[in-house]
This record gives sequence, structure tokens and C-alpha cells, in this order.
Amino acid sequence: MCGFTGYYGKGDFNRQEVIDKMGEMIIHRGPDSAGSYVDEDVALGFRRLSIIDLEGGTQPIHSADGKHVIVFNGEIYNYREIRQELIEKHGCVFQTNSDTEVILQTYKVFGEKTASMLRGMFGFVIYDKEKHTMYGARDYFGIKPFYYAKMNGSLLFGSEIKSFLAHPHFHKEVNKEALKMYLIFQYTPTLETMFKGVFKLEPGTYFTYDGENFKTTKYFDPTYDKKDRSFDETVKLIGKTIQESVDYHQISDVEVGSFLSGGVDSSYIASTVKPMKTYSVGFEVSGFDETVYSKELCEILHMSNAKKEISSDEFFDILPEVQYHSDEPHANLSAVPLYFLSQLAAQDVKVVLSGEGADELFGGYDAYKESKSGDFYRKVVPVGLRKKLGGWAKKHPDKRGLNFLKRNMLDLEDAYIGQAFIMDNEEANEVLADAYKSDLRYQDITKPYFDRMKNADDLHKKLFLDMHLWLPNDILLKADKMTMAHSLELRVPYLDKKVWALARTLDTDFCIDGQETKKAFRASALSHIPMDWAKRKKMGFPVPLRVWLREDKYYNRVKEMFQKDFVTEFFNRDVLLKWLEDHKNNLGNYQRKIYTVYSFLLWYEQYFVVR
Repeated sequence: MCGFTGYYGKGDFNRQEVIDKMGEMIIHRGPDSAGSYVDEDVALGFRRLSIIDLEGGTQPIHSADGKHVIVFNGEIYNYREIRQELIEKHGCVFQTNSDTEVILQTYKVFGEKTASMLRGMFGFVIYDKEKHTMYGARDYFGIKPFYYAKMNGSLLFGSEIKSFLAHPHFHKEVNKEALKMYLIFQYTPTLETMFKGVFKLEPGTYFTYDGENFKTTKYFDPTYDKKDRSFDETVKLIGKTIQESVDYHQISDVEVGSFLSGGVDSSYIASTVKPMKTYSVGFEVSGFDETVYSKELCEILHMSNAKKEISSDEFFDILPEVQYHSDEPHANLSAVPLYFLSQLAAQDVKVVLSGEGADELFGGYDAYKESKSGDFYRKVVPVGLRKKLGGWAKKHPDKRGLNFLKRNMLDLEDAYIGQAFIMDNEEANEVLADAYKSDLRYQDITKPYFDRMKNADDLHKKLFLDMHLWLPNDILLKADKMTMAHSLELRVPYLDKKVWALARTLDTDFCIDGQETKKAFRASALSHIPMDWAKRKKMGFPVPLRVWLREDKYYNRVKEMFQKDFVTEFFNRDVLLKWLEDHKNNLGNYQRKIYTVYSFLLWYEQYFVVR
């Protein structure tokens, strides 16, 4: 696990000095060593966190004939099988035992087919020194990040946007078109980021570049293909496939630990691995601490567990750093406990396993349970009445039954955007300053995905949307950025190409059955963990922000931010202060709206005011 950065283009500056500075901006991704390659067209920078082939895996790695060079972030779990095939069938000779060189040799034999042959998580760039062309790719699900920007005659690329700040051709500007959608989704759902002109390479995509033309090609696109199997057969297949993936994800030359919450996802992985060390965090507020469940499971399975309780002061004090490491403003509250969890684990290990992806593959979110009831409600109740009931519900604080009316006042394609829905189109425009208001609607973002799934059931429409938007732009973004902030490699065994190959074939009833989510997955987990863990309701990382914002100390802290001069460039301050007052006085629950705006302002301050 490492980080890379680079640029393609000329300029009146010291090329080596620039790439060195770009690499220093992401030293947290790889504190063990640095490397670079520079010629008249291209500069590649690399920061290494040594995991595999500790002695020989230093990057950039050059081909034996000297014609190609690679920088790579990630892990390839089937690199040994590919290496053996390259030796036996194609006569390849290797200089190292690293998975990085396997990618390079694969490209020399198979060309642009390379990305589709890899099993793992990756972002990489291969440069052809003779042809002056590049080939690069991002992994299937977007586990590892890849950003690029074409500015002032240069193509900038890398694992984190912040590395671009050190390049003289980079122009730093807030993307006005992105802010409204961020307020709605709590992350940037478009390929263009909150930095204008900076783009994410889409998951499952490779690119080619010849100095002028940047061409992208999809090599993987998740779709569904139900297979006829019995429930028992499905449960056994899930267990076998997950076991194989977990085995692959333990390939390492250093110790591997595991994150552990009180839920089924991480508990299933930890019970399969039984690592020497597991890690958990919670909050010093009653009802917001899962660590008791982690401790109990570790006692049952004879594993050690380190835990930390996060105080309210620690939470608020670290928020600017969390936004800096996120690269883009990010308002998922769970990023903060994940930051502290990573900090805790990094004291002992370099690699941890985690349970991201199980919900999106096997149907684990509560919103999925409403697929049948919501579909029935929308068919039976006329749209006019649904809108009236939903409009009435929106005037009241969030409650379970009222939230159902809100979510189902419109047809699914108009109502569902994923696991976070912070504001609707009108609310976002109301709080935005005039220059940032927009006619763009969240339906414009989601429509292409729903159009592709128009003949699917409601559950698979939701799963498909979440696989393309929520998973890469929220869940995996924070997972990568919060762990790498502490030089910690995170591996996600559920997000494996073979696990996906099975998950995409599951019957809807094997995912959701009444009020039970991940039905077949939970049944499989029962062979490893007790019933209480296999069947426990999903909690995620619950954060007591609602409580804290009603305390003077933190209310005043947020209010002070809302009153800073630069805030009115982006927002209607009166609306912000009313949300804050109404929340403090218990007139409504505005914590998510407040936190989403507050996170953006902290991000802006970090990138445009402080640094």
C-alpha cells in the first residue's frame, strides 16, 4: 500500500524538485521510502509503505529492457498465479518478488487487457519511455483512489488531490457546480470533484494518454444475473467464497490485524481470520458504543482487542484534519471514528482487514427493507396523496414512520439517492448563496443508473445505484483516506471480484426477507459467530452529534464558523443560524444538515485559507 503522483507535460521549472514536492504532500501514504522517475515529458513520484517484498519492491519499477516504468498503489492478490503463468507460458524473467512488477510484465504481454486480469485493489500508471504513452487503471470497485487534471498544458495524476498543490500548473478553484449536489448526497457524486477541473477515474476503468488524448475505457461494470439455487446451496457458496477471499487478503510479509465492530460484517471476517490483534472504537455517550460487543466476541473466540473511547473534544478537534485528509469535503460522520480507529491500529500493525462492501453486495441497509413495502405503498396510494403525506412529514423532526412517508412520497427513481439524503433540491438552493444556486437536480445524477435498471426490482435498482455512487464516493473514499492518514493499509475481502461474481446472482429474497437484511449472508456467518452477532441490527459508527450540538460549547463552536466572513460567499447565513438555533432548542433535528455545511467550511478553510 502506497501512494503515487506525477505529471505529463513540460514547463519552466525544476522537474525533479516539483515531483519531489508532490510526493512529500502524500508522505503519510508511504513513510518507508520515496522514489521517482523524471524525463523530458513525464515525472513519476512514489511513496512506499512496505507490505510485500520488503527488500525488492521499491518503486518506480522499470522493466528489464528499460522501456517501461510503473508506479502502483494497492495489492494484487492473484499476483503469484499471474507471475507463474508469465514465466511458464511467456518466458518472462522477474527482477523482484513484488506484485508491482507482475502488473508491469502483464502489460508487456497483454497490453490494455491487464486491468481485467488483476484480482485486488489498485491504482497504477505505466509509462512507455519510447512511445511516450501512458496506460493506467483503477480497480473494479474504487477501493483505491485515482485523480487526474489537465491544466495549463500538463496532465496531473495521483492517489490524492493534495499532491497537485505542489505543481506550478495546478489552478486551485472551488467547483461551483459540485456544491449543491454535495449538500444533497454528503459527498461529491460526480466524476468532477469539488476542485474545479480535477476528476476521479471511474472505478473499473483504464485510461490511455499520448500527450494529447486522454481516453478512458470501462473494463468492468457491475450488473446482475440471478441464478436458480436453493437457499442452503447459496449459504454454503457464500461461506466458501468469502473464506477464499479472506485467505487471499491475508497475503502479506507483515502482520495483519482486523477492525472489529459489534456487527456481522467485521465479526464474520475476524472470526474467519482469528487475527492476533483486533481494534474497536466507541463514544463516551450511552447508546453510542459498540465496543462491549467487540470485547465479548474476542473473549469467545480468544482474540485480543484494543479499544478507544472518543470524547466530544477529540471529535471536534480532529475535524479539520479529517477534512484535509479527505481531499474533498465529506460529511459522513463515521469518518471521524474511523480516523481514530486507524490511529489506534497503526500503533501495532501496517495492515488491517475490514467489512466494507457486504451491505452493497448482499443487501444490508435498512433502506433496502422498504423495497417491497415501499413498492406496495407507491402502487396503492395515489401520487397526489403521497406528496401531501410526504410534505406533511417533512415539516416534522425525523422519525421512523415519517421518514417512510418522506422517502416514498415520490416514485423510487425520484426519491432514492442512496444511504444519505441530507437535503432535497429546494432545501439546497435555499441555503446556497445566489452564485451557487443551480437548476441541476439530484435526479439528473441518478437517472442514468435507474435507466439502465428499468426492468429490475426495487432492491436491485437501489443496489445498482449504491454500487456506483455511495460505495466508491463515500464508503471507500473515507476508508482509504482515514487509514492512509495513519500509514495503514486497509483490505476489504468482501469487495473481491469472485465474491461479486456470486453476489450478483443472488435471489432478491435471499438478500431481504421481511425485516431481515443480508439473509443468506447472515445465515453463512452463523457457522463462524454466535447468533447475537450474526443477527444484530446494523449500527455502523453511531455518533452522538445530535446531543453535542445542543451543548453550549459545541453549539458556539459551530456558530463561530458560520459567522466567518467567507461563509456568505457560499451560503445564506440566516438559514444556517436558524438551523443551529432550532436544533439547540429542540425544535427539530438539523444535525446532518449542520454537519454537512460545517464539513464543507472546514474543508474550504484547510485548502483555501490555512494551507
